Amino acid sequence: MQKYIIERGIPGVGRMNGEELCGAAATSNDALAKLAPRVQWQHSYVTGDKTFCVYLAEDEAAVREHASLSGFPADSITEVTSIIDPTTGTMR
Repeated sequence: MQKYIIERGIPGVGRMNGEELCGAAATSNDALAKLAPRVQWQHSYVTGDKTFCVYLAEDEAAVREHASLSGFPADSITEVTSIIDPTTGTMR
């Protein structure tokens, strides 16, 4: 499984209330259930008009299939090649 960041343009998503976000997550979960175990959603960052979602997937095609099934756009899909954090700078 590879890690991907998916950018989704969803106008007004940052103004959604808890119930609306719950509905969106449920819609995504329904699509994920159809694709399991090929795609897993880890979490999403919600901003004003976009979400940035972190997924594990066997390939980009599986991420695109989730977007198609869920009805949520996948404007940009980027494979994560490595992860760094502040402790990376102390590994000398």
